[in-house]
Amino acid sequence: MASDNNTLTNKRIRVRIPKDYHQEPVISRLVSDYGLTVNITAAILGANAVGDGWFDLELQGTDVKIQNGLTYLYDLKLEVWDDTKTDDW
Repeated sequence: MASDNNTLTNKRIRVRIPKDYHQEPVISRLVSDYGLTVNITAAILGANAVGDGWFDLELQGTDVKIQNGLTYLYDLKLEVWDDTKTDDW
C-alpha cells in the first residue's frame, strides 16, 4: 500500500537556536524555502535576546517537506528534539 506523497502530516519539535543565529531567519526559511506551515507553540528567549532561544514548533507539510526542513536545521548544527509522540510540554 503506497502512501500519498501529498498527504499533510504534523511533527512537533523543540529547537535551540543559538544567539549567533538571532539575525538569521531560521524559522522563516522553514516556511519560505521548505513550504512548511510553522506554528510556534512556545518559546523562551532571554531578555534583549542575549542568549540562546528555545522554540517549540509544530510543523505541517508533506513528509518530504518536513524531512527537508529538518535536514536544513541539522545542517545548521542546531539542537532538535522530536516531540511528536510526547505531550509533556
